[in-house]
Amino acid sequence: MPLPRKPIWLFDLDNTLHDANRHAFPTIDAAMTGFIADALQLSENDASALRLAYWHRYGATLLGLIRHHPHVDPQRFLAHSHPLDVLTGRVHPVPGLKRTLARLPGRKYLFTNGPHDYAEAMLAALGIDRCFDGLFAIESAGYSPKPQLRGYRALLRQWRLDPRRCILVEDTAANLRPARQLGMATVLIRKGTPRSSWADWQIPHLAALADRWSRQR
Repeated sequence: MPLPRKPIWLFDLDNTLHDANRHAFPTIDAAMTGFIADALQLSENDASALRLAYWHRYGATLLGLIRHHPHVDPQRFLAHSHPLDVLTGRVHPVPGLKRTLARLPGRKYLFTNGPHDYAEAMLAALGIDRCFDGLFAIESAGYSPKPQLRGYRALLRQWRLDPRRCILVEDTAANLRPARQLGMATVLIRKGTPRSSWADWQIPHLAALADRWSRQR
């Protein structure tokens, strides 16, 4: 599929705009485990195992908690598991982040499975909050994370976007499939192989996107 000439960019956040593996994900995982241990009266080991089991089964730990533990408040879980002062104290933007975003024409939106406060704080900490026209977090989709189709459709409705003009930029191949089904173009950030059949472009890092776009024009 050729990429649209007048694009609307939809960017993932974690491991797309910053290296979440270095600090953010370990911090979030530990905080989630602690919350689950307290809320469900489990040991740290059992809480960690349940967190991972729900993540693998439902695509998000939160969905498992909503389904099996309705007394758990989703907002309290999200706030506890994303300690903003700790998370924004150490950020690791991908190389060339600001320059890459500045070189790409068109509107830009953040599309993340993280909560709104976390996404907003991370964009500010990365110094790129003014690059974006809006952000769509897990609360925006009624706790329906990517790759559930409901979230993609809700995003398009919220900003009245034409999917044929949208380009989703992701580090997770599974999240590209619903976008393609709705008519969006897709970019996967992944080094080497395997290649995804759902990616129109596959690039090794975000900085390659602006160069690739310039060559297409």
